[in-house]
Amino acid sequence: MNNILFDYIAKYMPLTDEEKKVLINLNLFRQVKKGTILLEEGQRSKEGYFVLKGCMRRFHIIDGEEKTTNFYTEMQGETPECVLTKSPSSYYLSCVEDSIITVSTPDMEAEAFAKFPRFETLCRLVSEDLLVKNQASFDDFKNSSPSQRYENLLKTRPDLVQRVPQHQLASFLGITPQSLSRLKGRLVKGV
Repeated sequence: MNNILFDYIAKYMPLTDEEKKVLINLNLFRQVKKGTILLEEGQRSKEGYFVLKGCMRRFHIIDGEEKTTNFYTEMQGETPECVLTKSPSSYYLSCVEDSIITVSTPDMEAEAFAKFPRFETLCRLVSEDLLVKNQASFDDFKNSSPSQRYENLLKTRPDLVQRVPQHQLASFLGITPQSLSRLKGRLVKGV
């Protein structure tokens, strides 16, 4: 588990053995079962998550219906807004698969930053990278038809089609499961 995280971090900056030890001593790693709710609407939390293996789903419940707004798979993370705002969460976060994740808090981050100030630079670099990717993804979503959204998903995140239930995938695309079935059928026929 450690090496998966360290390899990811190495894309941004190499870590010394001492820095790796600090991260290991923070006790970040958790194995979480499929279906586990990590965060509920209305809950206050100080925990941020990063997926090493598995899949998490962010969703809202609106008029009794689940609306999926994102999936987080390997090497993707989510710091719920309630961690930063210190207010109750406006959404849910759950595991779609058995997962291995890291769990961190602002206190843990402060401890790491105090010992190694360049961790703050690392977090900024990772955050900037995620911000750019999220904005591009949001723009693509808002400016495309359901068919284009599905085709884009097949190009950029094809694993989701096999990993998540169809009703969750349809919700993520902003369509009904029936519409998703029709889209899949049309693509198979080449129409």
